Amino acid sequence: MKYWEITAANLGKAGFSWGCVATVDCEEWSIWVVSADRGDAGRFIVHADEKLTAFIELQSAIRDASCRT
Repeated sequence: MKYWEITAANLGKAGFSWGCVATVDCEEWSIWVVSADRGDAGRFIVHADEKLTAFIELQSAIRDASCRT
């Protein structure tokens, strides 16, 4: 199992709905967009050049938000 798959599974276990998409910009650079949403925790959307990096950034954003509350 890849690390991003573990992170995605953990999001699901924590009650988040999540999704990811890859696209290419006008200069043919890959962009990964990952989002997670849970009613009581809010919506998080991040983007990165690599899938793994996007999931790590998402995990970090959720952790930072939970520390502020």
